[in-house]
Amino acid sequence: MSGSELQHGVETVNKAWITQLNVNERSTLAATFAGWMLDGMDVMVYSLVLPTLISLWHISKGEAGLLGTSALLLSSLGGWLAGLAADRYGRVKVLQLTILWFAFFTFLSGFANGFTQLLICRGLQGLGFGGEWAVGSVLIGETIRGQYRGRAVGTVQGGWAIGWGISALFYTLFFAVLPPWLAWRAMFWVGLLPALLAVWIRSHVSESDVFERNLAAKKAKSSTHFLRIFSPVLLRTTLLTSLVALGAQGGYHAITTWLPLYLNARGLSVTHTGGYLLVVIAGSFAGYLTAAHLADRIGRKLTLILFAVLSFTTVLLYTVLPISDHVLLFLGFPLGFFPSGAFSPMGAFFTELFPTSVRGSGQGFAYNLGRGVGALFPALVGYFSAHMQLGKAIAVFAVSAYLLMGLGVLLLPETRGMELSE
Repeated sequence: MSGSELQHGVETVNKAWITQLNVNERSTLAATFAGWMLDGMDVMVYSLVLPTLISLWHISKGEAGLLGTSALLLSSLGGWLAGLAADRYGRVKVLQLTILWFAFFTFLSGFANGFTQLLICRGLQGLGFGGEWAVGSVLIGETIRGQYRGRAVGTVQGGWAIGWGISALFYTLFFAVLPPWLAWRAMFWVGLLPALLAVWIRSHVSESDVFERNLAAKKAKSSTHFLRIFSPVLLRTTLLTSLVALGAQGGYHAITTWLPLYLNARGLSVTHTGGYLLVVIAGSFAGYLTAAHLADRIGRKLTLILFAVLSFTTVLLYTVLPISDHVLLFLGFPLGFFPSGAFSPMGAFFTELFPTSVRGSGQGFAYNLGRGVGALFPALVGYFSAHMQLGKAIAVFAVSAYLLMGLGVLLLPETRGMELSE
């Protein structure tokens, strides 16, 4: 190798990974990041308005938990259906549809006049946001080359924290200037914004080469049935990836659904609650990006296990120990960092574990079956909190979830550096 070639190689290594992406890779990264950001904004609105709904509608914590669970439960169905459609009709078209769907039903939630109406709107919203992750994760995983896949997919996960932060800012603003009965509705109304992204995607994002090649191959022979993910060859992978997703989803939603109410119960005002949540959200964003880079450096499995163990530990410290508000504020950063970072390696990991012909349905089913079962955790926390302190109820279900996540990861193979093929 000549001196100039060596110097060029060193310069390439030293450049930020994102500058190494081609135009299609960058457009896909931008689209999926924005989609997950706006998805996070719409979904996290509910946890922020929860204390207000309990007060205005006089609903129980069990009913409040059921409202949270309804969106998560139907998102499991939405994710699988969207994954099936993505394998058949293409990732980009289905991604647009899911974004429009969850934006519309988030907006419609702002007009609900009671528990039943909001339950229906939340459930229908869940169909869309479950599908958005399933399709977006497959699209970015297939589009980005193997050496950058882990950090790219993990970076997309970081969009959730940005969206959560935006919803927290709207929460602080709206409840400061509007009466509570109007402020909670305005929180849902701004959820229509993601519809603009679907229009942009139409002209800026194209299907992955991997999907196009596989589609051509399927036309030349009999098409693959989606039930192949339950065949003897793939069943173990399908079940274990579902267990990993269940642990991460159950732990995360057991915490975040009830966090504003937990802070409110400690006597914090809306303004102070918003400030505490921003610390958690800052930790969340840092966790997504850190885990994304670790997934490419030390592997998918080790990163997932590390973050599951530290999530387990942080939840116990935050919810069970008798700590002051100042310590609670300090612990907010790791509470956001580890449970959120646990998601970053998952998209690339699942993409690499399933073959192209059933990647959408396999990844969509596994992640969203986990989400569907994990969806029960917020409701169970609500019902159990009637018999024990809310913090202890959160800890019981979150800690159990991260133990299941760690078990599932241990039983799966490492996939770092894998090139995608049939």
